Order: sequence, then C-alpha cells, then structure tokens
Amino acid sequence: MLKLYWAPQTRSFSALWVLEEAGVPYEKELVDIRSGVQDTPAYRRINLMGKVPALRDGDMIVAEQGAVCAWVADRFPEAGLAPSIDDPKRGAYLRWLFFAGNCIEPAYMQKFSGWSTVKSRAGWGNYELVVDVLDDAVKEGPWVLGERFSAADVMIGGGVYFGMAFGVLPERPSFAAYRERCVARPAFQRTLAIEQEAASS
Repeated sequence: MLKLYWAPQTRSFSALWVLEEAGVPYEKELVDIRSGVQDTPAYRRINLMGKVPALRDGDMIVAEQGAVCAWVADRFPEAGLAPSIDDPKRGAYLRWLFFAGNCIEPAYMQKFSGWSTVKSRAGWGNYELVVDVLDDAVKEGPWVLGERFSAADVMIGGGVYFGMAFGVLPERPSFAAYRERCVARPAFQRTLAIEQEAASS
C-alpha cells in the first residue's frame, strides 16, 4: 500500500488531494515538523531535504509535491488524472504541473519578502508575469486543460487557493472562479477535512 509522509498546513496538501482524487487506498504517517522530526537521520533517509510530502510505493520513494502528483497520476491511469504520453495535451499538462513549484512559489516569495528581481535572470521572471500567466491559464476553464481535470489542477489549484488565502494573489475574477471550482470537488473537501482534523488534534 502507498504510504504518505505528511504534515497539515504544508505542501502535503497537494499530495493528499491527488491521492483523494485518485481514489486509491493509502496510509498516512504524520511527520511532526514542529518538533523537528523531519531533520532526524531516519526521516532524512526518506527525504534528503527533510521536507514533506514524501510518498512510499513499495521500495520506491517519491519526494517533492509535483513529483508526487506526477507519480500518482501516471501510476493510476484509470483515475484519468494525466493525459497519456502520446496525447497532444501532455505537453501543456507537464508545463502546468511543474509551473506551481518553478514559478508560483518563488513569485509568492518575491511578493511576500519584497524582493526585486531582474526578469531575465530569475527562473520565474517576476511576480507580475507569473500572475498574468496564471490568470490566462485559468480564465477560460473550467480547468487548465479545458474540460478535463488533471493532476496539474491539483498543483495550480493549490497555488491559487493558498495564494488567495494568504493575500499574495490578487482577487481577480478568474482566480476566484477557479478557486471555487476546485473547492467544490469532493476530493478537495475530503482533503480539507483530513487537514483540519490533524491540525486540531
């Protein structure tokens, strides 16, 4: 059985959400990052960076939230969370799947921390560019691949949801509508419930 190493109110949210979307059985092992468990030698053997999430599938471990989403989507094709390798939408799927970690997160850090960047020197360009590209990605909808929900929406949806919650993403109509479509998904609701239960215990 799959085992997810996770903690509430972290990037584990995307891993939980994609597993709930896949509808496959999995175990959860809580990593108490507040007490420093993530820095123990035992956990660093699971994730060299000492972060959550990480996913164990038999003898294999996948770390980084985008990689976990990609693995689950490809591992369980019956869930329909990823276009096949020969699908013309596969390229767009991969772009948006990794846009969150490569562009959204550093852009949010730029905004939150007040960094100034030279657009041509930063991998994400700058905050304003990322916001405009993200706006274009979600405005037509309902999902980043059009009518088809995918693991890319787990990553992009998490970025939009938390960006708006923390006030680092502007309240544009396209973002608000996309967030509501994500929140309405039963798997998203189950993920929120899992997070809230763990955070309150």
